[in-house]
Amino acid sequence: MEWLEVSTENCPVQRALDVVGEKWTLLILRDAVNGVRRFDGFHRHIGLSEAVLSDRLRKLTAAGVLKAVAYREPGRRSRNEYHLTRKGWDLWPVLVALSQWGERYAVDPESPGPVLDVTHTECGAPVHVTVQCSAEHTPLTPEGVTVRLGSGARRLS
Repeated sequence: MEWLEVSTENCPVQRALDVVGEKWTLLILRDAVNGVRRFDGFHRHIGLSEAVLSDRLRKLTAAGVLKAVAYREPGRRSRNEYHLTRKGWDLWPVLVALSQWGERYAVDPESPGPVLDVTHTECGAPVHVTVQCSAEHTPLTPEGVTVRLGSGARRLS
């Protein structure tokens, strides 16, 4: 069976995009990774409508990417903060990779440098997202990788 004979209905990329594939969703996740927790913070920083923000937060919570944690300020009604779950934090490398790609290929020509300087806390060296061999821990390029259909591949009907 070849790639074009495979059904995309159970494609992991497609399933992931069903959860995080909208622009606003990725921006919410970007802000959550950077410490934003409250509705007002997301709304103010991202600038999307309250209705869209509510919808995306609800979807991310339902998908288990965010967890709603109730809080109450004195004299106010109860509200939710949104915390990344383990599932949400597992998207962190994807966000770093998107950021690095954007800094390289979609950079503002007027910008004096990177928007975020991501470094290793212990030594201060820059952090880069790479694909690596799990045995040798060496970075790989597409030429050094073999991709075969897995047991979950289904024939296109």
